Amino acid sequence: MRGRNVVFASLIALLAASGLAQADQVQIRLWHMEQPPQRVARVQQLIDEFNKSNPGIVVKQEPQNWGEVYAKAPAAIAAGNAPEILFAIPDFTTVIRSLGALTSVKDFTDKLNAEHHFIPATLRPYEYDGGVWAVPLYNMAISLWYRHSVFDKAGLKPPQTWSEWRKDAETLTKAGMYGAGLPANKQLYTDQTVYAMMVNNGAAQLFNDDGSLRFNNPKTVEAFSFYKDMFKYSAPDATNWTWGEAEACFDANKCGTVLQFTVISTYNEQGGDPADLGVAAVPRADTEASSNTISYSNAAMILAKDPAKRQAAERFISFLLEPANYGRFLNMEPGLFLPATEDGAKAPSFWNDPLAVKYKLQIETMIANSQHGMLFGFTTDKVFPSIGAISAQNILAETLQRIVTGGETPAAAVAAGQKEMEQAAK
Repeated sequence: MRGRNVVFASLIALLAASGLAQADQVQIRLWHMEQPPQRVARVQQLIDEFNKSNPGIVVKQEPQNWGEVYAKAPAAIAAGNAPEILFAIPDFTTVIRSLGALTSVKDFTDKLNAEHHFIPATLRPYEYDGGVWAVPLYNMAISLWYRHSVFDKAGLKPPQTWSEWRKDAETLTKAGMYGAGLPANKQLYTDQTVYAMMVNNGAAQLFNDDGSLRFNNPKTVEAFSFYKDMFKYSAPDATNWTWGEAEACFDANKCGTVLQFTVISTYNEQGGDPADLGVAAVPRADTEASSNTISYSNAAMILAKDPAKRQAAERFISFLLEPANYGRFLNMEPGLFLPATEDGAKAPSFWNDPLAVKYKLQIETMIANSQHGMLFGFTTDKVFPSIGAISAQNILAETLQRIVTGGETPAAAVAAGQKEMEQAAK
């Protein structure tokens, strides 16, 4: 009986110690919007490694989706049930900051910058109003995609300017394909391709320094006029396109050029030859000296208020950005997510992925293009919260639709677009 009591007492002590250990653990909930199964699995692999090497911290991922998170996150914040880490893009950050849920992470990003050196284009959209509001994790930037074999057969070279691109698109269309696979749907993809034209004609800024809108200006009109010219070389159903339709057109070798973040994964699945896949900077207006693009720096917001939880969140983010881990994080979707740091762009963990090995030249060009990336509403030291509403309503895409389906002149459509933005900003 005595021996049984000793065993029982030991068991009670063990359970108590286990409960105490669990109580001492810092729990971190991570919300991200990378829902595809292979991305969730890769994030979980990294979380498991982190939890194992940091026994005092338990990170748990809770995948969300972009269609719901703009409403779900504010509701969670209001209920006192916000995650400690929430992935973001720049306009989403303005929404969460407007709720008073963010504290600047400038000291943390300064430390990370000294260690890893953020590519400036990835930090810029989160660096304003005297603070830094999220930690850059990965980048996405639009490039021009084409096939070497198609261009060689037509006697063409990759276009660098608008006039060259227009000429190439006309030649390719006459050869039996769509010369420029461009969308005109009222959707984010069209916002992105339109802005890729704007930044290549000196029309990157939507706001004046006082917060008034400057969308309606000659440079913007010229960019929409050029888009109208190029759209006649796209497919008849491109008014309904999203990213997938443009990529499918390219993969089927029916579109001679497309503007996309990447086509690598589906191109590879279709058995495409890496040596034939061309990627270049987005063509610029003939009057511009260099090419630019639109880029989306994805980042991590830290919503934790408790000091221990903030410290644990920072520790996990630091873990992800360590070069040995960072490449594996980026390659949850190889050939799409680009490094936000200089050492990440050189990390063996990034370049030893089979797809990165196979498409090394293309990815190197994508990284180079991403360093010239901008995002509408985030091009100056002052960011105005109304950009969230403007972005949510796809006003850039709507302005294009007025032209290509509504028959309005570019000047009239841009003027109407500015009025729509002013209304959204109220």
